[in-house]
Amino acid sequence: MTDARIILWFIWFVACNYLRNIALLIRDRLLQEACSVRKTLSLFLTVFFVAGAFLAVPKQAAAQDDPPGRVARLNFMEGSVSFQASGTQEWVDANLNRPLTTGDNLWADKDSRGEVHIGSLAIRLASETGISFLNLDDRTVQIQLAQGLIEVHLRRYEPGNAVEIDTPNLAFTLTSAGEYRIETDPNGGSTLIVVREGAGQVTGGGESYDLGPGQQYTLGGTDELSYDAQAAPGFDDFESWCEERDQRENRSASAQYVSRDIDGYYDLDDYGDWQVVPEYGRVWVPRGVAAGWTPYHFGHWVWIAPWGWTWVGDEPWGFAPFHYGRWAFVGGYWGWVPGPLVVRPVYAPALVAFVGGSGFGVTVGFGPGVTVVAWFPLGPRDVWVPGYRCSPRYVQNVNVTNTRVVTVTQVTNVYNHYAVNRTVNVNEYTYARNVSAVTVVNRETFVNARPVANATIRVTPEQFQNARVVENTPLAPTRNSYVAATAKPVPASRRPSTSFTDRKVVAKLPPPIPAAGGHEPRIVNSERPERSAEPNSRTQPESNPNAGANNNRGELRTNNAVQSPVRTTENPPRGNANAPSEQPQRQYDQHPAVKFAPPARASDDKYDVHPPLNNRASEPPKKEEPRQEQPAKTEEKREPPKSK
Repeated sequence: MTDARIILWFIWFVACNYLRNIALLIRDRLLQEACSVRKTLSLFLTVFFVAGAFLAVPKQAAAQDDPPGRVARLNFMEGSVSFQASGTQEWVDANLNRPLTTGDNLWADKDSRGEVHIGSLAIRLASETGISFLNLDDRTVQIQLAQGLIEVHLRRYEPGNAVEIDTPNLAFTLTSAGEYRIETDPNGGSTLIVVREGAGQVTGGGESYDLGPGQQYTLGGTDELSYDAQAAPGFDDFESWCEERDQRENRSASAQYVSRDIDGYYDLDDYGDWQVVPEYGRVWVPRGVAAGWTPYHFGHWVWIAPWGWTWVGDEPWGFAPFHYGRWAFVGGYWGWVPGPLVVRPVYAPALVAFVGGSGFGVTVGFGPGVTVVAWFPLGPRDVWVPGYRCSPRYVQNVNVTNTRVVTVTQVTNVYNHYAVNRTVNVNEYTYARNVSAVTVVNRETFVNARPVANATIRVTPEQFQNARVVENTPLAPTRNSYVAATAKPVPASRRPSTSFTDRKVVAKLPPPIPAAGGHEPRIVNSERPERSAEPNSRTQPESNPNAGANNNRGELRTNNAVQSPVRTTENPPRGNANAPSEQPQRQYDQHPAVKFAPPARASDDKYDVHPPLNNRASEPPKKEEPRQEQPAKTEEKREPPKSK
């Protein structure tokens, strides 16, 4: 029994150790798994809280995300002038106060004229003339002269900025303030340029020529640019009319109080009076408005990218006071308070605040109740917070250049509060509780670009008690949001015979890729094409090794005469999913960021303001200095200045 006990004890001891080891292994495994679980949980919680913190902090747009600070405007038309909005196919009667931007087209029909302003830059269209805005941003004005005759008056030249007129056979870059007449022949084979004042440079067919004042230049050909120069002719009826239009601007009394970079300042003289209000200084008060008239009440809303919802006023003076400055209700009437007299104030689509809130009795675009949109004009001390993506610097600029009583510190405080809390204190707005200042319409009127005045909805002060200011109406545009509901389609007999997109155009600067649905211009190469029978000649689009790397928009090339990005003859596809990630940067993307700085004060010595040029013929002739006669035609290529 003793031996048996010993054997049993030994077996029991071995079994216990075996079970103990198994238990230890199980414990270790459980500890490892628990540690892994803890690590996984810890990592998950870390990511969760970091993501939550990231989402809690609003995204601040970079400066390159800011929309342009200027637009174009058709401010005068005589006869039949039609308009084709970017992304649409239909030509409609033009609207004088609708802002124009990249991708929009204008056509002045037979026996018609039109005048377009981009700040202080004036472009005047003669009969049977069509232009397209290839690019319009803070540093570039690029116009396609598809057909006809234009007169360009550049009142202020800004170094580092580009003003380029592109025709079917050349690109004309303005290099000085002045007056220029540019005309293309019906077939697009030649361009005639008269430089009354100023200077410029033409490029095309691999050639580059500098143009001086007082000369008429005829430049023909496409593959090779011919050149002929002679003394400028006298003024015809069209240019005399242009001089009269210039004089109207020169004589404007409102230019004492409003920057010449604000289009429409000259309209204020005929429709209102300037008064002194101690609290705000000079205030413009419109004449002949209806009793109870309110700003942003007579007109309609349209959608214009990249700003979004944009106000188009019905008043003949209704451009400058609705996109710049502020409104004030003083002495029982409304007056417009312009911003400081500075160079290049920043354009805004509409300086209003939108209203919402369930306590209002209605909502803005969603929720219970009637779907309506409501807004009121901003007062001189109100900070405007755009509803679209933009940088803090943009918010500063658009406010300090449009009101004289708001400081950068105030703008920053309001913007930071809004960026964190996504709300704006309604009590910070001058007219937020003034029911008579608020305009309310239903959703259909708003999104379908219908006239507002006849569709307004009355609200009571009780409905308005719990109203709150919202950043923007959340309503998305529809197909009817881009052109006024009252705009009439133009018959085929009053449209351009050939679509602008089907006409060739030489461009020195490559225009931006149009947004989805936008018109793609037919850009041709401004270099001289090589005459080679080789299948790999660089005139063949398919031989371009960089086509994929340049988003299929043509290769970047240079020659001895021109150093500029160019595009191939045919329109390539708009995108390339297989394009390499390392893409050559285009010239118009290479502008350095501009730091915020106080705007420069505007004065007439910064603009080209002078008596009409066509009256100078009556002045006593001045003794001319002997000069070398310029050959009528030259085979020698002029070398442009070397780029720094």
